Amino acid sequence: MMPTREQAIELVKKYNKEESHIHHAIAVENAMRHFAELYNESPDLWGVVGLLHDIDWEMTTDTPERHCHVAPELLREAGVDEEIIHAVQSHGWGICSDVEPSNDMERTLFTIDELTGLIITAGLVRPSKSLADLELKSVKKKWKDKAFARGVNREIIKQGAEKMNMPLDDVITETIKALRPVEKLIGM
Repeated sequence: MMPTREQAIELVKKYNKEESHIHHAIAVENAMRHFAELYNESPDLWGVVGLLHDIDWEMTTDTPERHCHVAPELLREAGVDEEIIHAVQSHGWGICSDVEPSNDMERTLFTIDELTGLIITAGLVRPSKSLADLELKSVKKKWKDKAFARGVNREIIKQGAEKMNMPLDDVITETIKALRPVEKLIGM
């Protein structure tokens, strides 16, 4: 089954209690929906994948190598389609999973999972504390500062943009656009 958005949020909240993790899931959901529309794909499917991608995050924080390995059990138990499970596993490719992204949805998830964190952090340090006035050049400036958002793996984002066959600047610009309408929902 493909869960509804409401069912997916319930599943995420069942296994993740920290508000920041829920905000991240919603950020990735909205970026995925945005890119689905660019690719003429299903925003509902892509959005659910975005919501569920870190379902096992809080269960695996002490053993990060298990991230993306517990998720399939949780999702199968809930009756979630294998297509969604495969996508969830693929976002950890090369880090904690050997499941390589094999389609546009999976390549997008792999790329924007890290990128949403960088963009949100860049927005939070602006005087406005908003994405409304955040532009590509500001994100690119922060990108170069390795001390800024240190936990964001820029190499994964670059590799993902290449896999998406989209210039990195376009991926960043589109992700900013995707997050602007939901900045209040993601804790900004």
